[in-house]
Amino acid sequence: MSESAVRKIGEVAECTGLSIRTLRHYDDLGLVVPSGHTAGGFRLYTEADVERLLLVRRMKPLGFSLDRMRQFLEAVDVLRAAKQTGASDLPRWHEARTTVEAVRGEALERYADLKTQLEYSAEFLQLAARAAE
Repeated sequence: MSESAVRKIGEVAECTGLSIRTLRHYDDLGLVVPSGHTAGGFRLYTEADVERLLLVRRMKPLGFSLDRMRQFLEAVDVLRAAKQTGASDLPRWHEARTTVEAVRGEALERYADLKTQLEYSAEFLQLAARAAE
């Protein structure tokens, strides 16, 4: 791992908007494990690790469980590996594709629900502003 390609946990926390505690928790759970450690044991994250963390951060507001996030990340890993090797006819590839499509469908439903909630919130703010006049 080259020095320019890695970030320490504090830098990663700052650029992702996740707390150091959250990053450590994700590592402990095996959800997003840093690619390396310093001689002193400090976590080192590559750009790929940061991208993985950003996927998790984007799933979090949609209410996905950590287990569902893990399933999604594992499926993405399988699809990326298959793309690199050209082995897209394997049963694992089909299962991974099904998982990604299912999570995407769940995300679309959750997004629509959140959008509705935002619209209701905006309406309420307008009503509250009128009531305060």
